[in-house]
Amino acid sequence: MARLFPSERRYRLTALIAAFLTVLGVALAPLAFADDLKDKQREVKKQLAHAHDDLEHSSAALRKATARLQQSQAQLDAARTTLAATRGKLETARVLDAKMQAELTQAEADLDTAIEELKAGQQDVRDQQGTVDRMFADAYEGGDPTLEGFAALLNAEDLGDVARVRAATRDSLQEQDTQLAELEAAEVLLGVRRDKVEERRDDVERRRKEAAANLARMKRLEKKAVAERAAVAELVSDRRSAADKASRIKARDLKTLKRLEADQRRIEQMLRDRARKQTKSNSPTPTSNPGGYLSNPVRNGYVTSPFGWRTHPIYGYRSLHDGTDFGAGGCGAPLLAAADGTVISSYFQTAYGNRLILDHGSVRGVGLASIYNHASNYTVSVGQRVKRGQVIGYMGNTGWSTGCHLHYTVMVNGSPVNPMNWL
Repeated sequence: MARLFPSERRYRLTALIAAFLTVLGVALAPLAFADDLKDKQREVKKQLAHAHDDLEHSSAALRKATARLQQSQAQLDAARTTLAATRGKLETARVLDAKMQAELTQAEADLDTAIEELKAGQQDVRDQQGTVDRMFADAYEGGDPTLEGFAALLNAEDLGDVARVRAATRDSLQEQDTQLAELEAAEVLLGVRRDKVEERRDDVERRRKEAAANLARMKRLEKKAVAERAAVAELVSDRRSAADKASRIKARDLKTLKRLEADQRRIEQMLRDRARKQTKSNSPTPTSNPGGYLSNPVRNGYVTSPFGWRTHPIYGYRSLHDGTDFGAGGCGAPLLAAADGTVISSYFQTAYGNRLILDHGSVRGVGLASIYNHASNYTVSVGQRVKRGQVIGYMGNTGWSTGCHLHYTVMVNGSPVNPMNWL
């Protein structure tokens, strides 16, 4: 399998990808363009399907180096994504740590305030308890205010004395009730303040534990980020090394392709010269419908990659796949002469592998030839005359090839044409 590479035109693989994305984008267009869209989608899918086959237009060393480069780039991208995620988590942990520290400081301040309020409450209870104690001591020493009031009523000389005694007794009892109520309220408030202190202590303890856990997590993330940065640096170095190696091999392959182009031009010129001689004395008008003249070069063969222009996935060239690739389920399938002809060349070429050129002579007004490539070996030799359907060799995997197949080229007057138009 091989193709022609015009040196004056170079396109990147991104052009193919851009075309694919464009086609997908068009899917949102009005339904009036649906048929055109489907045609474009099919064409792009066809081009993408041939991307693996196109890799056969590079040496095994370059395919391996390119795969290593793509792998290292994927690993680098993944490592950078992981590092970015870790850095994001670390920054979140740092922000959370600052927030937690502020909240912990506030919680500790609230605890200190609650403790001070508790101390004040305890003092209030002590003070109120002292007041009540003195009140009861005075009552004990002076007698029961109720009994004393009753005695005073008995000894009252007029109604005015009775009213004054009753008022004094009532005021004394109200004072006692007030003091007892204040003591009870102080004790209740003291209980509330004790509960508040415990709540504040629990809050401080919880926040301290959360802050400590976040700090530990932050330290783990910092350690992880350091390791991931080192991994990224190593992968950058690996990628640079892989890129350098791929670049060197690519340059070497391009030199091989230049030699292939020169060889191709030589063959084309040879076939043009032969075509002129063959058609000079017998030159009917070239047919516009040559289909059916050539037989299938592989018995029960199937097309694995068609004739046509496409972009090479490694070199970025827009190039002509100058033949049709046939598979037959594996190596060793017989290669058949597509028509009567003469073997005019058989040799090994770095990219094409074992190749053979079969001249069919003047056919329907043109000089017609077939080229077989990548064979494991050929069973005919230069100068030998062969018949249609004769076994001339066996399918192989020589040259720049990723699997056993036949790259079959049809030349008309020294120029490659679509073989399917002749089969």
